[in-house]
Amino acid sequence: MLTKPQIHLASIFIKIFYRDRQSLFFSLLFPLIFTCIFLFSGGEPNPTKLGLVNQSQDALSFKFVELVKKEKTFLVKEGSESELKEELISADQTAVIIIPETFNQSPNPGKLRLLLDASQVRQVDAIKDSLKATLLSIERDIRNIEPMFSLQLEDVKSRPQRYIDFLLPGILAYMLMNLCIAGSGFNIVEYRRRGILKRLFVTPIQPKDFIISIVLARMFIILIQLSVILGLAIGLLKINIIGGLLPLYGVILFGAFIFLCVGFFLGSLAKTQESIRPLVLLFTFPQLILSGIFFPISSLPSFIQPVASGLPLSVIASTMRNISNDGAALFAINFNFLGIVFWIFFSFFIATKFFVWQKVAS
Repeated sequence: MLTKPQIHLASIFIKIFYRDRQSLFFSLLFPLIFTCIFLFSGGEPNPTKLGLVNQSQDALSFKFVELVKKEKTFLVKEGSESELKEELISADQTAVIIIPETFNQSPNPGKLRLLLDASQVRQVDAIKDSLKATLLSIERDIRNIEPMFSLQLEDVKSRPQRYIDFLLPGILAYMLMNLCIAGSGFNIVEYRRRGILKRLFVTPIQPKDFIISIVLARMFIILIQLSVILGLAIGLLKINIIGGLLPLYGVILFGAFIFLCVGFFLGSLAKTQESIRPLVLLFTFPQLILSGIFFPISSLPSFIQPVASGLPLSVIASTMRNISNDGAALFAINFNFLGIVFWIFFSFFIATKFFVWQKVAS
Protein backbone atom coordinates (compact mmCIF):
# COMPACT_ATOMS: atom_id res chain seq x y z
CA MET A 1 0.00 0.00 0.00
CA LEU A 2 1.15 3.49 -0.81
CA THR A 3 1.67 5.85 2.11
CA LYS A 4 0.70 9.51 2.28
CA PRO A 5 4.34 10.71 2.26
CA GLN A 6 5.00 8.67 -0.91
CA ILE A 7 1.94 10.09 -2.69
CA HIS A 8 2.74 13.65 -1.52
CA LEU A 9 6.35 13.38 -2.67
CA ALA A 10 5.23 11.95 -6.02
CA SER A 11 2.94 14.94 -6.59
CA ILE A 12 5.87 17.26 -5.84
CA PHE A 13 8.05 15.54 -8.44
CA ILE A 14 5.26 15.91 -11.03
CA LYS A 15 5.01 19.64 -10.26
CA ILE A 16 8.79 20.02 -10.55
CA PHE A 17 8.72 18.38 -13.98
CA TYR A 18 5.86 20.46 -15.37
CA ARG A 19 7.36 23.71 -14.05
CA ASP A 20 10.53 23.02 -16.03
CA ARG A 21 9.34 24.25 -19.44
CA GLN A 22 12.54 23.26 -21.22
CA SER A 23 12.38 19.66 -19.98
CA LEU A 24 8.66 19.55 -20.72
CA PHE A 25 9.22 20.76 -24.28
CA PHE A 26 11.97 18.27 -25.10
CA SER A 27 10.25 15.37 -23.34
CA LEU A 28 7.24 15.83 -25.61
CA LEU A 29 9.26 16.76 -28.69
CA PHE A 30 11.49 13.68 -28.47
CA PRO A 31 8.62 11.15 -28.77
CA LEU A 32 7.17 13.07 -31.73
CA ILE A 33 10.52 13.14 -33.57
CA PHE A 34 11.02 9.45 -32.80
CA THR A 35 7.57 8.74 -34.18
CA CYS A 36 8.20 10.66 -37.39
CA ILE A 37 11.45 8.81 -38.03
CA PHE A 38 10.37 5.25 -37.30
CA LEU A 39 6.60 5.14 -37.54
CA PHE A 40 5.71 7.45 -40.39
CA SER A 41 8.34 5.74 -42.52
CA GLY A 42 5.88 2.84 -42.50
CA GLY A 43 8.70 0.33 -42.31
CA GLU A 44 8.07 -0.66 -45.92
CA PRO A 45 11.10 -1.25 -48.18
CA ASN A 46 11.68 1.30 -50.91
CA PRO A 47 11.75 0.07 -54.52
CA THR A 48 15.18 -0.70 -55.95
CA LYS A 49 16.46 1.98 -58.29
CA LEU A 50 17.21 0.11 -61.51
CA GLY A 51 18.77 1.52 -64.67
CA LEU A 52 18.00 -0.13 -68.03
CA VAL A 53 20.20 0.09 -71.12
CA ASN A 54 18.53 -1.38 -74.22
CA GLN A 55 21.23 -2.07 -76.81
CA SER A 56 19.03 -4.49 -78.78
CA GLN A 57 16.16 -2.16 -79.73
CA ASP A 58 13.94 -4.95 -81.07
CA ALA A 59 10.39 -5.99 -80.24
CA LEU A 60 11.42 -8.58 -77.64
CA SER A 61 13.71 -6.18 -75.77
CA PHE A 62 11.00 -3.51 -75.69
CA LYS A 63 8.55 -6.03 -74.28
CA PHE A 64 11.15 -7.01 -71.68
CA VAL A 65 11.60 -3.35 -70.65
CA GLU A 66 7.86 -2.82 -70.30
CA LEU A 67 7.48 -5.90 -68.10
CA VAL A 68 10.36 -4.75 -65.86
CA LYS A 69 8.71 -1.35 -65.49
CA LYS A 70 5.53 -3.01 -64.26
CA GLU A 71 7.36 -4.65 -61.37
CA LYS A 72 6.63 -2.73 -58.14
CA THR A 73 9.96 -3.76 -56.62
CA PHE A 74 11.88 -1.64 -59.17
CA LEU A 75 12.04 2.06 -59.91
CA VAL A 76 13.21 1.92 -63.52
CA LYS A 77 15.05 4.56 -65.52
CA GLU A 78 16.17 4.07 -69.12
CA GLY A 79 19.30 5.65 -70.54
CA SER A 80 22.69 5.12 -72.07
CA GLU A 81 25.35 2.94 -70.49
CA SER A 82 27.70 5.85 -69.75
CA GLU A 83 24.93 7.98 -68.24
CA LEU A 84 23.60 5.25 -65.96
CA LYS A 85 27.12 4.19 -64.94
CA GLU A 86 27.76 7.72 -63.68
CA GLU A 87 24.51 7.62 -61.69
CA LEU A 88 25.50 4.22 -60.31
CA ILE A 89 28.83 5.58 -59.10
CA SER A 90 27.13 8.62 -57.53
CA ALA A 91 24.63 6.26 -55.79
CA ASP A 92 21.66 7.60 -57.77
CA GLN A 93 21.09 4.07 -59.05
CA THR A 94 21.33 0.80 -57.13
CA ALA A 95 21.89 -1.43 -60.16
CA VAL A 96 22.02 -1.25 -63.95
CA ILE A 97 20.89 -3.96 -66.41
CA ILE A 98 22.33 -3.88 -69.91
CA ILE A 99 20.36 -5.70 -72.61
CA PRO A 100 22.89 -6.89 -75.24
CA GLU A 101 22.47 -6.48 -79.02
CA THR A 102 22.19 -10.29 -79.35
CA PHE A 103 19.16 -10.38 -77.02
CA ASN A 104 16.80 -11.67 -79.75
CA GLN A 105 19.17 -14.12 -81.42
CA SER A 106 18.72 -17.90 -81.19
CA PRO A 107 19.94 -20.24 -79.86
CA ASN A 108 22.32 -17.92 -77.95
CA PRO A 109 20.44 -14.74 -77.08
CA GLY A 110 23.30 -13.45 -74.95
CA LYS A 111 23.50 -12.65 -71.26
CA LEU A 112 22.06 -9.66 -69.47
CA ARG A 113 24.81 -7.64 -67.78
CA LEU A 114 24.20 -6.55 -64.20
CA LEU A 115 26.29 -3.63 -62.99
CA LEU A 116 26.61 -2.88 -59.27
CA ASP A 117 28.67 -0.31 -57.43
CA ALA A 118 31.27 -1.74 -55.03
CA SER A 119 29.69 0.25 -52.18
CA GLN A 120 26.55 -1.85 -52.62
CA VAL A 121 28.41 -5.15 -52.14
CA ARG A 122 26.37 -6.08 -49.05
CA GLN A 123 23.21 -5.93 -51.13
CA VAL A 124 24.47 -7.99 -54.05
CA ASP A 125 22.84 -11.28 -53.02
CA ALA A 126 19.52 -9.68 -52.18
CA ILE A 127 19.47 -7.70 -55.43
CA LYS A 128 20.44 -10.75 -57.52
CA ASP A 129 17.79 -12.93 -55.88
CA SER A 130 15.14 -10.28 -56.47
CA LEU A 131 16.21 -9.82 -60.09
CA LYS A 132 16.29 -13.58 -60.76
CA ALA A 133 12.78 -14.06 -59.43
CA THR A 134 11.54 -11.10 -61.46
CA LEU A 135 13.33 -12.21 -64.62
CA LEU A 136 11.87 -15.70 -64.28
CA SER A 137 8.39 -14.23 -64.08
CA ILE A 138 9.08 -11.98 -67.07
CA GLU A 139 10.44 -14.90 -69.10
CA ARG A 140 7.23 -16.86 -68.47
CA ASP A 141 5.16 -13.90 -69.58
CA ILE A 142 7.18 -13.50 -72.78
CA ARG A 143 6.98 -17.23 -73.65
CA ASN A 144 3.39 -17.58 -72.43
CA ILE A 145 4.39 -20.46 -70.15
CA GLU A 146 2.31 -21.31 -67.10
CA PRO A 147 4.36 -22.09 -63.96
CA MET A 148 4.33 -25.74 -62.93
CA PHE A 149 3.76 -24.90 -59.27
CA SER A 150 2.03 -22.03 -57.53
CA LEU A 151 1.99 -20.88 -53.93
CA GLN A 152 -1.26 -19.94 -52.24
CA LEU A 153 -0.94 -18.01 -48.98
CA GLU A 154 -3.48 -18.78 -46.27
CA ASP A 155 -3.30 -16.53 -43.22
CA VAL A 156 -4.30 -18.70 -40.27
CA LYS A 157 -4.80 -15.53 -38.19
CA SER A 158 -7.27 -14.22 -40.80
CA ARG A 159 -5.71 -10.76 -40.71
CA PRO A 160 -2.90 -8.99 -42.55
CA GLN A 161 0.19 -7.95 -40.60
CA ARG A 162 2.48 -5.21 -41.79
CA TYR A 163 6.05 -4.60 -40.76
CA ILE A 164 4.91 -1.48 -38.92
CA ASP A 165 2.62 -3.70 -36.79
CA PHE A 166 5.71 -5.68 -35.79
CA LEU A 167 7.82 -2.55 -35.33
CA LEU A 168 5.54 -0.41 -33.16
CA PRO A 169 5.65 -2.48 -29.91
CA GLY A 170 9.43 -2.63 -30.07
CA ILE A 171 9.70 1.11 -30.67
CA LEU A 172 7.38 1.78 -27.73
CA ALA A 173 9.45 -0.49 -25.49
CA TYR A 174 12.71 1.18 -26.56
CA MET A 175 11.27 4.66 -25.98
CA LEU A 176 9.98 3.49 -22.60
CA MET A 177 13.47 2.39 -21.59
CA ASN A 178 15.11 5.65 -22.67
CA LEU A 179 12.49 7.91 -21.11
CA CYS A 180 12.60 6.03 -17.81
CA ILE A 181 16.37 5.96 -17.46
CA ALA A 182 16.61 9.62 -18.44
CA GLY A 183 13.90 10.41 -15.90
CA SER A 184 15.52 8.59 -12.99
CA GLY A 185 19.25 8.08 -13.52
CA PHE A 186 20.03 11.56 -14.81
CA ASN A 187 17.65 13.14 -12.29
CA ILE A 188 19.31 11.37 -9.36
CA VAL A 189 22.69 12.76 -10.36
CA GLU A 190 21.19 16.24 -10.79
CA TYR A 191 19.35 16.08 -7.45
CA ARG A 192 22.58 15.05 -5.75
CA ARG A 193 24.49 17.89 -7.42
CA ARG A 194 21.90 20.47 -6.34
CA GLY A 195 21.80 19.14 -2.77
CA ILE A 196 18.18 17.99 -2.91
CA LEU A 197 19.06 14.46 -1.82
CA LYS A 198 21.22 15.80 0.98
CA ARG A 199 18.28 17.75 2.39
CA LEU A 200 15.95 14.74 2.04
CA PHE A 201 18.51 12.63 3.89
CA VAL A 202 17.76 14.38 7.19
CA THR A 203 14.00 13.69 6.88
CA PRO A 204 12.28 10.44 7.92
CA ILE A 205 12.00 9.45 4.23
CA GLN A 206 13.61 6.10 3.44
CA PRO A 207 15.25 5.21 0.10
CA LYS A 208 12.28 2.97 -0.79
CA ASP A 209 9.87 5.87 -0.15
CA PHE A 210 11.88 8.18 -2.38
CA ILE A 211 12.16 5.57 -5.14
CA ILE A 212 8.46 4.66 -5.04
CA SER A 213 7.50 8.35 -5.12
CA ILE A 214 9.60 9.25 -8.13
CA VAL A 215 8.55 6.02 -9.87
CA LEU A 216 4.90 7.03 -9.48
CA ALA A 217 5.61 10.54 -10.77
CA ARG A 218 7.62 9.37 -13.77
CA MET A 219 5.05 6.67 -14.59
CA PHE A 220 2.39 9.35 -14.82
CA ILE A 221 4.57 11.46 -17.13
CA ILE A 222 5.64 8.51 -19.30
CA LEU A 223 2.06 7.29 -19.72
CA ILE A 224 1.18 10.68 -21.19
CA GLN A 225 4.19 10.61 -23.53
CA LEU A 226 3.55 7.09 -24.82
CA SER A 227 -0.17 7.78 -25.13
CA VAL A 228 0.71 10.49 -27.66
CA ILE A 229 2.63 7.93 -29.71
CA LEU A 230 -0.13 5.32 -29.46
CA GLY A 231 -2.73 7.90 -30.46
CA LEU A 232 -0.75 8.87 -33.56
CA ALA A 233 -0.12 5.23 -34.48
CA ILE A 234 -3.75 4.20 -34.08
CA GLY A 235 -5.21 7.31 -35.68
CA LEU A 236 -2.83 7.87 -38.59
CA LEU A 237 -1.28 4.45 -39.24
CA LYS A 238 -4.39 2.40 -38.49
CA ILE A 239 -2.56 0.22 -35.99
CA ASN A 240 -4.88 -2.38 -34.45
CA ILE A 241 -4.09 -3.47 -30.89
CA ILE A 242 -5.54 -7.00 -30.99
CA GLY A 243 -5.24 -7.64 -27.24
CA GLY A 244 -6.63 -4.25 -26.21
CA LEU A 245 -5.10 -1.12 -24.71
CA LEU A 246 -5.58 -2.09 -21.05
CA PRO A 247 -3.16 -5.08 -21.12
CA LEU A 248 -0.72 -3.01 -23.21
CA TYR A 249 -0.72 -0.23 -20.61
CA GLY A 250 -0.21 -2.87 -17.94
CA VAL A 251 3.04 -3.93 -19.63
CA ILE A 252 4.05 -0.29 -19.97
CA LEU A 253 3.62 0.19 -16.22
CA PHE A 254 5.68 -2.93 -15.45
CA GLY A 255 8.38 -1.83 -17.89
CA ALA A 256 8.42 1.69 -16.48
CA PHE A 257 8.96 0.34 -12.98
CA ILE A 258 11.83 -1.90 -14.14
CA PHE A 259 13.67 0.76 -16.16
CA LEU A 260 13.15 3.48 -13.57
CA CYS A 261 14.71 1.24 -10.92
CA VAL A 262 17.61 0.47 -13.26
CA GLY A 263 18.00 4.23 -13.76
CA PHE A 264 18.20 4.72 -9.98
CA PHE A 265 20.91 2.09 -9.81
CA LEU A 266 22.94 3.72 -12.60
CA GLY A 267 22.42 7.17 -11.05
CA SER A 268 23.74 5.88 -7.74
CA LEU A 269 26.91 4.58 -9.40
CA ALA A 270 27.62 7.75 -11.37
CA LYS A 271 29.35 10.78 -9.87
CA THR A 272 28.47 13.37 -12.50
CA GLN A 273 26.20 13.90 -15.50
CA GLU A 274 29.20 13.13 -17.72
CA SER A 275 29.91 9.80 -16.02
CA ILE A 276 26.33 8.53 -16.18
CA ARG A 277 26.13 8.84 -19.97
CA PRO A 278 28.56 5.97 -20.73
CA LEU A 279 26.87 3.85 -18.06
CA VAL A 280 23.48 4.39 -19.65
CA LEU A 281 24.90 3.74 -23.12
CA LEU A 282 26.49 0.52 -21.89
CA PHE A 283 23.09 -0.64 -20.67
CA THR A 284 20.87 0.52 -23.56
CA PHE A 285 22.95 0.05 -26.72
CA PRO A 286 23.42 -3.76 -26.56
CA GLN A 287 19.70 -4.13 -25.92
CA LEU A 288 18.87 -2.02 -28.97
CA ILE A 289 20.69 -4.61 -31.09
CA LEU A 290 19.78 -7.82 -29.27
CA SER A 291 16.21 -7.28 -28.06
CA GLY A 292 14.33 -7.81 -31.32
CA ILE A 293 13.25 -4.22 -31.78
CA PHE A 294 13.72 -4.13 -35.56
CA PHE A 295 13.91 -7.86 -36.34
CA PRO A 296 12.97 -11.12 -34.57
CA ILE A 297 15.36 -12.51 -31.97
CA SER A 298 15.16 -15.84 -33.84
CA SER A 299 17.25 -14.27 -36.62
CA LEU A 300 20.21 -13.89 -34.24
CA PRO A 301 22.87 -16.63 -33.90
CA SER A 302 21.51 -19.54 -31.86
CA PHE A 303 24.09 -19.18 -29.05
CA ILE A 304 23.04 -15.54 -28.44
CA GLN A 305 19.28 -16.10 -28.47
CA PRO A 306 18.91 -17.35 -24.84
CA VAL A 307 20.77 -14.32 -23.49
CA ALA A 308 18.99 -11.90 -25.80
CA SER A 309 15.56 -13.30 -24.87
CA GLY A 310 16.19 -12.70 -21.16
CA LEU A 311 17.15 -9.02 -21.42
CA PRO A 312 14.67 -6.62 -19.77
CA LEU A 313 13.95 -4.81 -23.02
CA SER A 314 13.37 -8.17 -24.76
CA VAL A 315 10.75 -9.42 -22.31
CA ILE A 316 8.92 -6.07 -22.35
CA ALA A 317 9.00 -5.71 -26.15
CA SER A 318 8.01 -9.35 -26.73
CA THR A 319 5.10 -9.12 -24.29
CA MET A 320 3.87 -5.88 -25.88
CA ARG A 321 4.17 -7.46 -29.33
CA ASN A 322 2.28 -10.59 -28.26
CA ILE A 323 -0.55 -8.46 -26.87
CA SER A 324 -0.63 -6.06 -29.80
CA ASN A 325 -0.26 -8.54 -32.67
CA ASP A 326 -1.53 -11.83 -31.26
CA GLY A 327 -4.06 -10.82 -28.62
CA ALA A 328 -2.16 -12.55 -25.80
CA ALA A 329 -3.24 -12.10 -22.18
CA LEU A 330 -1.16 -9.91 -19.87
CA PHE A 331 -0.79 -12.52 -17.12
CA ALA A 332 -0.26 -15.55 -19.36
CA ILE A 333 2.30 -17.77 -17.64
CA ASN A 334 5.17 -17.95 -20.12
CA PHE A 335 8.85 -17.06 -20.40
CA ASN A 336 8.21 -13.34 -20.97
CA PHE A 337 5.88 -13.02 -17.97
CA LEU A 338 8.38 -14.81 -15.72
CA GLY A 339 11.08 -12.52 -17.08
CA ILE A 340 9.04 -9.44 -16.19
CA VAL A 341 8.47 -10.74 -12.65
CA PHE A 342 12.18 -11.44 -12.23
CA TRP A 343 13.26 -8.00 -13.46
CA ILE A 344 10.68 -6.24 -11.27
CA PHE A 345 12.11 -7.76 -8.10
CA PHE A 346 15.75 -7.66 -9.20
CA SER A 347 15.65 -4.05 -10.39
CA PHE A 348 13.92 -2.88 -7.20
CA PHE A 349 16.50 -4.77 -5.12
CA ILE A 350 19.54 -3.19 -6.80
CA ALA A 351 17.88 0.25 -6.80
CA THR A 352 17.27 0.22 -3.05
CA LYS A 353 20.44 -1.70 -2.17
CA PHE A 354 22.83 0.68 -3.91
CA PHE A 355 20.88 3.92 -3.51
CA VAL A 356 22.85 6.63 -1.71
CA TRP A 357 21.78 10.09 -0.60
CA GLN A 358 25.09 11.93 -0.75
CA LYS A 359 28.09 9.90 -1.91
CA VAL A 360 28.18 7.56 -4.86
CA ALA A 361 28.14 3.82 -4.40
CA SER A 362 31.56 2.22 -4.31
